[in-house]
Amino acid sequence: MADPEGSSLWLNSLNICDYFGWKDHGEYGTLAAIIIGILVPVLFSVFFLGKKRAKTRGVPVEVSGESGYAVRNARYSELVQVPWEGALTVAHLFEQSCNKHAHNKFLGTRKLIGKEFVTSSDGRKFEKVHLGEYEWETYAQVFARVSSFASGLLKLGHNIDSRVAIFSDTRAEWLIALQGCFRQSITVVTIYASLGEDALIHSLNETQVSTLICDVKLLNKLEPIRSKLTSLQNIIYFEDDSKEEHAFSEGLSNYTIASFGEVEKLGKESPVEPSLPSKNAVAVVMYTSGSTGLPKGVMITHGNIVATTAAVMTVIPNLGSKDVYLAYLPLAHVFEMAAESVMLAAGVAIGYGTPMTLTDTSNKIKKGTKGDVTVLKPTLLTAVPAIIDRIRDGVVKKVEEKGGLAKSLFQIAYNRRLATVKGSWLGASRLEKLVWDTIIFKKIRTVLGGNLRFLLCGGAPLSGDSQQFINICVGAPIGQGYGLTETFAGAAFSEADDFSVGRVGPPLPCCYIKLVSWEEGGYRSSDKPMPRGEVVVGGFSVTAGYFNNQDKTNEVFKVDEKGMRWFYTGDIGRFHPDGCLEIIDRKKDIVKLQHGEYISLGKVEAALASCDHVDNIMVYADPFHSYCVALVVASHQSLEKWAQETGIEYKDFNDLCNKPEAVTEVLQCISKAAKAAKLQKTEIPAKIKLLVDPWTPESGLVTAALKLKREQLKAKFNDDLEKLYA
Repeated sequence: MADPEGSSLWLNSLNICDYFGWKDHGEYGTLAAIIIGILVPVLFSVFFLGKKRAKTRGVPVEVSGESGYAVRNARYSELVQVPWEGALTVAHLFEQSCNKHAHNKFLGTRKLIGKEFVTSSDGRKFEKVHLGEYEWETYAQVFARVSSFASGLLKLGHNIDSRVAIFSDTRAEWLIALQGCFRQSITVVTIYASLGEDALIHSLNETQVSTLICDVKLLNKLEPIRSKLTSLQNIIYFEDDSKEEHAFSEGLSNYTIASFGEVEKLGKESPVEPSLPSKNAVAVVMYTSGSTGLPKGVMITHGNIVATTAAVMTVIPNLGSKDVYLAYLPLAHVFEMAAESVMLAAGVAIGYGTPMTLTDTSNKIKKGTKGDVTVLKPTLLTAVPAIIDRIRDGVVKKVEEKGGLAKSLFQIAYNRRLATVKGSWLGASRLEKLVWDTIIFKKIRTVLGGNLRFLLCGGAPLSGDSQQFINICVGAPIGQGYGLTETFAGAAFSEADDFSVGRVGPPLPCCYIKLVSWEEGGYRSSDKPMPRGEVVVGGFSVTAGYFNNQDKTNEVFKVDEKGMRWFYTGDIGRFHPDGCLEIIDRKKDIVKLQHGEYISLGKVEAALASCDHVDNIMVYADPFHSYCVALVVASHQSLEKWAQETGIEYKDFNDLCNKPEAVTEVLQCISKAAKAAKLQKTEIPAKIKLLVDPWTPESGLVTAALKLKREQLKAKFNDDLEKLYA
């Protein structure tokens, strides 16, 4: 899954002047810039409102368990468990929501009109697709399909006491299969479509999966490992749009194989009474892509899913059946599963897309046809920070390339809105906002469909610059969430009216968050003015532990004297006076250098990622040395542009990355970013190695959420790291 979010291509055809509605840079444009940039701020200064008093979002609370500084959501004195009475499990919630919203649109998929293959200059072939409008099924229709699949699964021969695994990219049938299993109290094992052979074997065998549901294209991954699978009996495959007959290898002949449609038909003809689960039953064993070693299976109960769902529904303003959500992130990831659980509970329409077809310029979209966001025009969208960073970088680079009036006017508009967001100048009226939106920002917003009103961000820390950029240019607040697979994504969530950056909001109403002192790192819950310490989450979203791994479960999960379950995240946070959490460090990312200085690798990487020449970076610190080094995936576009401007000759990009001049240029860029972030000298990499190939989930070097897998990176580039310290 190269470029898993497809986001590096979202903005490659943006023309800022066209977006702003300009056809030339004549005198009328200059006059407009003067009027808007100078006179409008003065004219509307009479509407100055003054700074608002800070809103209390989280309040201290006395809790049981290990001592620390604990906070709860300010709006709820008691922890929230369910979205409404009777919705104790996902199966109950789903059925009740389908009854309530029976005639509303629910799941939408785009029709394949045609596809073709194009050949690039280097001989590689790429598939291009022409997709039509979304075809929708109502909540009632989807519920009928879920019921049929649940019955068909048992009629096919699945043992109700064994587990089902879903091994597929996100699509409507993924969710239907999940809910079908829940109607018969069957635990589902989720596996990333990009998972490697060893991890796939481990996941299927450890959980003793008897039925595998997968994309037909992923069946070829089973052929070479079939002899190592100890419990698999049935395979159900999702049909593709080609309507071609599928011939399966003799190696799969020992399995019962059926298409998803055949299983639905079987269940429709021979219905079976549902067997709904209890709230403490394990709904999902979710295998994390993991940053180290083999993936761990997190046991998520129905109660965990329902609690997070109920909590997030209180945060998204005016959530309901008028909303449209674009689903494209992996459903095997806790972030997407939690998001879709929230959407189905609220009666939202969910339209499915893919990372490679999101926009009109995505690399799998046939030229001249429309991407998913253009057709769907979603009001709600999820994104990991890597997507948002790339959107921001793409627009900024286009503005820089245009220069002149385009750049000046964009900067005036951006600074005006930034001042308003920060509260340093609150005199911007609705009329001025309308002017900026019409002239500057409206066309940029069409990149995400034009109707976006709320964006959910999670999976990794989001930079303050990128968060402000989305708030201003896209005009949609970002709900930045903090959570883990071990808390079913439910820990903290920033609120829609909070435009501060760098924070993840107060605790969700389904849990408490406690900061426990970490003396070794110098973080204490008694610190002033902000308590600091390891982030520990307690409440209804905290999961049951790791599958078949009691030692690891006992290490990070604790149950206190009152029965409250706590998860020790390993993240370091601090609470602001208004009760909002900020993640400032991670215990595993902290390294002590030779002379006793501490370096937070994650903090340094986040700061240096803003460098134009850097596409990705991993900072490495050897405790036996007094400085750190870094592996840098160089930005093709930025570094090649620099080479052309400076007259550097090179054969190919690999040759360019090996040139001392290029290394020096990137080091200087990194140093500039480090100084802007006020990093200490020991935190700035003294040496770097430039790399050509991007780090993708398929390469096994980053997770599905694009977080670094340090151990894998260190192993792969061990020789390069040793040379940097030589």
